[in-house]
Order: sequence, then C-alpha cells, then structure tokens
Amino acid sequence: MSPAPVPDSAVWQVRSQRPIAYDVVKTPGLFAPSNTTLLGYGRPGGRRFVVLDARVWQLHGSQIRAWFAAHGIEAHYAIFPGGEEHKNIDALQDLARALDAFPIHRRDEPLIAIGGGVLTDVAAYLAASYRRGIPHIKLPTTLMGYIDAALGIKNGINFGASKNRLGSFEPPLAVLLEPAFLRTLPRRHLTNGLCEIIKLAIVTDAALFTQLETHGARSLQNAFATPEGDALLDRAITGMLAELAPNLYEEELSRKVDFGHTFSYGLEARHPQRLLHGEAVLLDCLLSSLIATRRGLLPEAALQRIFALVQQLAIPLDTAVLEVELMWQALQDRVQHRNGLQRVPLPSAIGQCTFVHDIARAELERAATDLQERLLHDDEPTLQR
Repeated sequence: MSPAPVPDSAVWQVRSQRPIAYDVVKTPGLFAPSNTTLLGYGRPGGRRFVVLDARVWQLHGSQIRAWFAAHGIEAHYAIFPGGEEHKNIDALQDLARALDAFPIHRRDEPLIAIGGGVLTDVAAYLAASYRRGIPHIKLPTTLMGYIDAALGIKNGINFGASKNRLGSFEPPLAVLLEPAFLRTLPRRHLTNGLCEIIKLAIVTDAALFTQLETHGARSLQNAFATPEGDALLDRAITGMLAELAPNLYEEELSRKVDFGHTFSYGLEARHPQRLLHGEAVLLDCLLSSLIATRRGLLPEAALQRIFALVQQLAIPLDTAVLEVELMWQALQDRVQHRNGLQRVPLPSAIGQCTFVHDIARAELERAATDLQERLLHDDEPTLQR
C-alpha cells in the first residue's frame, strides 16, 4: 500500500496566552528593618541585582544596604546616573555587563530597580532581555514614576533621535510604592509628576481635577505628605491603572493616557536639557486644549479652569521651545506609531475626551501662538522661566 501523498503546504497553529498578574503596593517604611514586604518576592536570602539611581544611593543607600544585609541577601548595587541622556544602549550594555558578572537565578532572584522613570524603563528592558526574561521589581522614587512611569508593563530605551524606539512589554513581579522617597525630591521633579496627574484629570476624572484645584498647591508644598496629598496620589494611581490594565499591550491605539503625548514627543527629544517629560506633556495638554476649544469641543469655561489650575500650582513653562515645525513632525511620527491615524485625544469637558484624526498644521500654529500669548501676558511670573 502506498503512503499518503505529502501536501505541498501545511499549517501548524500555535495559540497561547500568557497571564499577567502583579500588584502595585503602597508600602510606607519599605526599608525599615522590620518591613518584610520585599521578602515576599523571590527566594529567601539568595542574591539580588539592584539598580539604583545615583541620587537615591546618596540619600538612602546606607538604609537600603542595611536592609538587605539584615535579611541575609547578597546584593550587587549598580549605580545608575539620572537623566534622559542615559536612557540609551550604552547604559543598557553597562548594566548587562554588571549583571552578567553577578550571576543570579533565572526565576527566583529578581532584579530590583530603585529610581525614576528613566531607570525603571532601562532596568525593566534589561530584565526583559537578559536570558530572554528574568523577573523584576520596580520601586519608583520620583513622583513621575510613582503615579505613571512604573505602573505599566512598557519599558525601553531611546534610539537615535527617537524616544523609546527600542523596548518591550514585560510585566513586573510587583511595583512597590514608598512615599518617603517623594519627600527628598526637588520641587521641579514634584511638579514634573504633577503634570501627569493634571493630564489624567483633564481627560478622565473631573473629581481628581477638583481635588487638584482644592488641595493641589498645599499637597505640592508638602511633597504630598498630608492626608489630602496622599488621597490625591491614590486617586491618580487608581485612575491610571484603570486606563492601563484593560489595554496593557496597547492593542487599542486610541488611548486617553496619550493626551499630552503627541506634540510633546518632538519637544522633549529636541530639548532634553530644557524640558522634563511632564513639562513637555503639560505644554502639549494646553496646546491640545486650545485646539479643542477653537473646534467647539471644549467649553471656554473649562479651558479657563485648566489655565487657572496651572497658574495656581505655579508650574513653570518654557514657551520658547514651541517650534511649530518640530511639533508638526512629531505628529507625523505619532501617526506612524498609531498605525496610520492621528488618534489625538482632545478634551471635550473636564474629565472627558474625544479622538480626532484631522488636526491641520495651521491649527497647531495658531494654538502655539495663543499659548505663548496667554502665558507671556499672565500676571503670574512663575509661569515663565
């Protein structure tokens, strides 16, 4: 009997789902000797590769070292310089070489990243890449990381002139939030994170916006170490996770959290020494709000509330960076990133937004002029550096 003929082509279907489950845990006193939260992740004792921001090492290094020693954990501390200029392949390779020289178990000795958004992005990308993936834990030490950058599963580095062009999606074992780290931040880095909270409030949460109006200035003044400040951060985290969790892999490209992340992309890449991420985002939010009002989407009264809040919080904005051509090219790049459509979130009320795909260059140019005029003629001098 002859064997059955072999078909010219065949299809083997592979289907799998990777579960994602991690906790975001607020842990005051995380490195107090009696606090065992961090011991719940990975095998007892053993080794840990700890990536630490240089400033955090200076301020908190002795306490962190003492905690690991007290719990019998051998740790290697890789000190990472702060700043967007270090979010690159060279920094990633330096960390990879240090990790390779300090072997850890592949599954039960997690990498621990302690620092701001740049550090946690680079360290998480290292964890996603090393041996094709090792577990990691994120401990954000900046307000930006605390309420935004460290909460999701995205990571990456800048490449060429583009931000976050190389990266991956890799869930952490956990995100541990220690509010005490916020107490040692300079005011500018507190306002940097506050800009992201304003962004979230404008397009997703009217009650959060009201909290900012009522308690934002005092919370900022006290580094959020008040009951009102703590509640404000908790609500921001809850709102951010509500937006991120259903769409962790960004299958849906029309994302409310992309508000403020269209035109800012070009500004931040061009002016890394002049603009922090949140500052660029807030400029974008104001531009987008002006466009929305001129289109009849956002009532003038809501626009006035947005500008009044920025003035009340005394957030410095550098309007000299508003180069229309640069922002227009950033929009074209975002069209590619968003799969062929602009998908620009514009506020339609405080706490609500809609998506548009047809912003014209002339609209952007007029919004930039309007923004410069509004801020330059404002009576509050702190709006200008």
